[in-house]
Amino acid sequence: MQLQDLQISGRRVLIRVDFNVPLSPPDALGVRAVTDDTRIRAAMPTIEAVLAAGGSAVLMSHLGRPKSADAAFSLRHIVTALEALLGRPVNFATDCVGDAALDVTQALMPGEVALLENLRFHPEEKKGDEFFAGQLAENGDCFIGDAFGTAHRAHASTATIAKFFPNDRAMGLLMAREVEALSQLMEAPQRPVAAIIGGAKVSSKLAVLKNLLSRVDQIFIGGGMAYTFIAARGGKIGNSLAEPDMYGDALELLTQAASSGVEIILPTDALCADKFARDAQVQTCPIDEIPDGWMGLDLGPASRGEFAARAREARTILWNGPMGVFEFENFSAGTLAMADALVHATSKGAFTLVGGGDSVAAINAAGLAEKVSYVSTGGGAMLEYLEGRILPGIAALD
Repeated sequence: MQLQDLQISGRRVLIRVDFNVPLSPPDALGVRAVTDDTRIRAAMPTIEAVLAAGGSAVLMSHLGRPKSADAAFSLRHIVTALEALLGRPVNFATDCVGDAALDVTQALMPGEVALLENLRFHPEEKKGDEFFAGQLAENGDCFIGDAFGTAHRAHASTATIAKFFPNDRAMGLLMAREVEALSQLMEAPQRPVAAIIGGAKVSSKLAVLKNLLSRVDQIFIGGGMAYTFIAARGGKIGNSLAEPDMYGDALELLTQAASSGVEIILPTDALCADKFARDAQVQTCPIDEIPDGWMGLDLGPASRGEFAARAREARTILWNGPMGVFEFENFSAGTLAMADALVHATSKGAFTLVGGGDSVAAINAAGLAEKVSYVSTGGGAMLEYLEGRILPGIAALD
């Protein structure tokens, strides 16, 4: 069911949002501030649609990974940012279940908003506990799942809770946009299709790479994971990051790609450093001839040029993972070159999707997020979707 199909007027709408946002260190009073409100802003269309339709909004989310109740991870810290975006007060409940929650949610009037305390203060949340899900369900008359970032978790608030709303549950606007964007990439893309995959480890992306072989025409591999492929082929990578236990898998993937007609594009040169630091000495090396004591931390100039030029020609592009240690300005050029290439391709009519925390952070830092087709809010969820897995938080809403 879609949000527009729900009967909302005069009802409490329980919305699972993803407000797992970064916070500043606590001040002298223990107060933390939201340092990046991207995920909160992403939830605004669903919340505003509910309020405009005459409902009240009851918001629930997790924040961080607390083992139990912990003031440092209280959702109270995000109330100020949430109120600023909504332009109205937010009623905060000091728990997500029991009287502390019901006293707030049962008193809501149409147009009002409540925020429940951190779901993960209760271990039952991650266990998908049915009784706990039933307690959460008491806070709403209908349910909307809008937390794509946690849709790959079969938790009480993302999946189990749906059974308590058999005829009154729907996918939120953000969740629907995420599914639509990924479906466009995976099911009916314009060709040629390119996947730009970076990050540190092959082991964390191997299942994605294998599933993409049947769907894309080219895979560009950058970041730390590129050195595992180079070393597996006998290249000399110095002190660069690599996973020796993945060499066999890397070679097998290259063989599978060749037999599938998919081109794997690896860097030919690297920007190398003598230590992992901002002030490291730097030199450009052939990627398979990196001297001992040196490590590759970014694409070299030749690879940047080739990756960017070829990516601009694609009609559908997925980008997941940085091309280097972009947090260090000296080693950000490769990642920024890919961001620019996606913007160029988008301007020429390509569909471009960026997902994964580091690549999203990179394109936001470059101020280019509005110039690509879609920026996903879900890192782990997007990767599991790309692996071909069924996401519990989406399946529960069917």
